[in-house]
Amino acid sequence: MAVVEKLKNPLFWKNVLKVFVPFFIFVIIFSLLFYNGKLLFSGDFKTVFDKEFSNGKWVNFLVPRLIVSFGYGMYVTMKKMK
Repeated sequence: MAVVEKLKNPLFWKNVLKVFVPFFIFVIIFSLLFYNGKLLFSGDFKTVFDKEFSNGKWVNFLVPRLIVSFGYGMYVTMKKMK
């Protein structure tokens, strides 16, 4: 199946979402734990919120992870569908 044909197939996009959503959640959790693990385990959620999400910082936090997760979902789905 050609790439354009795969992109037109609704099943392709359902499978992309099935890969994208769990991977996105995993990346968010991993990022928060990696960069703010000490604060999270000490219960200092206010500092984590101020550092990562306040004053529009959430855009810089989420957009790259959305792009990477969506790309990964498309890549995996493209490889698996024949």
